[in-house]
Amino acid sequence: MRPLLGRSLVAVARGTHLGPCRLGHRGRPAAPLGSRILTQPEHVFRHNMWDHVQWSEEEKDAARQKARENSAERVPREEQDKYDRDAHKFWDDFYGMHQNKFFKDRRWLFLEFPELLPPNPDCGAARAGQSGSNESAEAAGSSFRILEVGCGAGNSVFPIITSIRDGRAFLYCCDFSPRAVQLVKEHPDYDPSLCHAFVQDVCEETASFPFPPCSLDVILAVFVLSSIRPERVQSVLHRLAQHLKPGGIFLFRDYGRHDLSQLRFKKGQCLSDNFYARQDGTCVYFFTADEVRRLFTSAGLTELQNLEDRRLQVNRGKKVVMRRVWMQAKFQKPQTTPTDVTHQP
Repeated sequence: MRPLLGRSLVAVARGTHLGPCRLGHRGRPAAPLGSRILTQPEHVFRHNMWDHVQWSEEEKDAARQKARENSAERVPREEQDKYDRDAHKFWDDFYGMHQNKFFKDRRWLFLEFPELLPPNPDCGAARAGQSGSNESAEAAGSSFRILEVGCGAGNSVFPIITSIRDGRAFLYCCDFSPRAVQLVKEHPDYDPSLCHAFVQDVCEETASFPFPPCSLDVILAVFVLSSIRPERVQSVLHRLAQHLKPGGIFLFRDYGRHDLSQLRFKKGQCLSDNFYARQDGTCVYFFTADEVRRLFTSAGLTELQNLEDRRLQVNRGKKVVMRRVWMQAKFQKPQTTPTDVTHQP
């Protein structure tokens, strides 16, 4: 591991879109993806996580070699269909076993994704939403609308609900696991006046959403697109992007290529290039920045941010360091111009 030395946070943030109101500790502008930089390797065990860690060429080569080795033996083709066919069951079993205890609430959401916060009404940024016939009265009366795709047990849902209790926003959240959606609805903080949780398979081309096209300000997808077969992700993004308002933002965070969790797979768990089946039947793909850019821009969105988040995770008790790689991105639906011809639903 080679720490990031002699680079300012300004350099780290270059090329990144930051919201104008985004402030870190004590009101200082926050660096994207954290600001804890390891400058002295002997201090590595002082904290549980270090940000913006560079890899040496040797470390990159070793990771590529490990990925080649664990993908050399694939899941037999006659067994691969079950991971697609029984995906609902595998994820239902996952949430049945772990309930809401597997993941922690994502308190980092608003630091990295301040776009989730509705505009300050003093700025005159509130906009009237388009109403659909199957929307709740609460949603129809909210000018700022968010959709979380793949909400799981609500680890993003409830931090968001807490932030929108003034009624200026409405949150939709969906998962294709009925058990996950039930966990969200049974949570003591679930509030139907602020949130509508529903079961949805976003891979289903004919499925309809409880809101019309061009009605969402923000779509959030955190560690969900990686669970979809790679060949389906493009069509999923295309359908989701149609529901963003012009100027709306798609927020994305997921697994990056050669993350520790990819390198830990054993031979015989690989379904296709960089796509693996876990022991519990759930699946995961590992993205690169170029793939993220291609997928989102092909869906008609404009890149605002596309970062590879390389961190050093530390087990201080066992004196073990682990190299983590995640992707984080923000893409925007272009604003409609006066010459555009749009279809009003």
